[in-house]
Amino acid sequence: MSAIKSIDELDAQGKRVLVRVDFNVPVKDGAVTDDTRIRAALPTIEKLVEQGARVILMSHLGRPKGEGFEEAFTLAPAAKHLAKLVDAPVAFAADTVGQDARAKADALADGEVLVLENLRFDKREKNNDPAFCEELASLADAYVNDAFGTAHRAHASTAGVAEKLPAYAGYLMQREVSTLTGMLDAPKRPFVAILGGSKVSDKIKVIDALMNKADTLVIGGGMCFTFLLAQGKSVGTSLKEDEWVERAAEMLEAARVRGCKMLLPVDVVCADKFAEDARTETVSVDAIPADMMGLDIGPETARLYAEAIEGAASVFWNGPMGVFEMQAFEAGTKAVAEAVAANEAADTIIGGGDSVAAVNKFGLADRMTFISTGGGASMELVQGETLPGVEALRS
Repeated sequence: MSAIKSIDELDAQGKRVLVRVDFNVPVKDGAVTDDTRIRAALPTIEKLVEQGARVILMSHLGRPKGEGFEEAFTLAPAAKHLAKLVDAPVAFAADTVGQDARAKADALADGEVLVLENLRFDKREKNNDPAFCEELASLADAYVNDAFGTAHRAHASTAGVAEKLPAYAGYLMQREVSTLTGMLDAPKRPFVAILGGSKVSDKIKVIDALMNKADTLVIGGGMCFTFLLAQGKSVGTSLKEDEWVERAAEMLEAARVRGCKMLLPVDVVCADKFAEDARTETVSVDAIPADMMGLDIGPETARLYAEAIEGAASVFWNGPMGVFEMQAFEAGTKAVAEAVAANEAADTIIGGGDSVAAVNKFGLADRMTFISTGGGASMELVQGETLPGVEALRS
C-alpha cells in the first residue's frame, strides 16, 4: 500500500493551500468553550504560514440542515478564537464557495489565513457533489487534510477535492494514522485493550479485530451486561441487547480459543433509576437485583482492571466503564483512567469519543501518550476498514 503524502513534501510558498481542519468545537454565547481541536491543527497551520502559503481553512461544525446559514452553527467564533492562537492575520468568509469566499481567497497575501463558513451549510458537502468539489478546488493550488476525525467520511472536503488538487496529509492526520496503525501492527506486549460504551452491537467489529491483536480485552460500560447474559447471569433492568447474547457468547469462546484473556466485571454499582440521586447498591454480578440497573463497574472490578493495565506495555482505551457523567457512577471510569495514566512506561492511546471526555474530566489528559481526535475514524481504523479521507492522500 502506498504511503500517504506528507505536508513536508509540499512547497507552499506563495500558493493558496486549502486545508480541511476539524473545528467542530463546542460554542456557547458566541465563544469557543473547548479549543482542543483548534490547537491540534496549529502545527499544520503554523507550518504553512511560516512557509508563506495563503492558507484557506475549511471545516464543519455541528449538524446544520444543509439549506444555508444557521446562526447556531457558524464558524465565526472558531475563526475569532484561532486569531488569538496563531501569529498571522485571520479573515473569515461569510460563505464557503460563494462571492465572499472567492473575493477573500483572492485577496490573501503570503502568510495570511482565511476561514471559510461551515461546509455543511451546503448539502452538497456530505453528498460529495462533483460541482461542489470543483468549486472548493478552484479556490486553491494544493490541498491538505488535517481532519482525522472526519477521515471516515467520503465528503467533498475529505475525499472529492483531493482528486482535484495535489493532496497531502497534515501533521495531525499523519500522527493519528501512524500512531494507531503502529499500535495495531506491532504493539509492545502485553497489549491491553479496554472497551466500554453502551452497546455490544456498536463494538462487535472492534472486539473481533482486537481479540486477534490484544493479549487482554477489558470490557466495561453498558455492553458488559449482554456478555454477562451470555454467561447465564441475570442483569435486572440493566441495558442489554437480547438479540446479541448469542453473538456475545461466540466472542467469549473465540477469545478463549485465540488465547486472548477477556475480563468482565465481577461486581457492579446498581441503581433503582437512571438518575444522580438514585438509590445505589454495589453487588456481585451473580446477585444483581431484578428491579435495579447496573450503571458502573464495582470497586473489585476496578481493582482487577487496574491490575491488568498496570502490567501492560501497550494500552488502547475506547469507551467509559459506566455513566461517568454522573458523580454517583464515575468511580469505575476514573479508576481505569488513573490506572492508564499511572502506567508511564506503556504506550497509552485514548481512542476518541467519551474516553477523551473522561480523561479531560479527571485532569489526566497530559499523562496519556496519545489522544485520538477522531472517535468514529479511530474505531474504523482499528476495525481494519479503509478511510476515504486517508486513501485520497496516498501517492
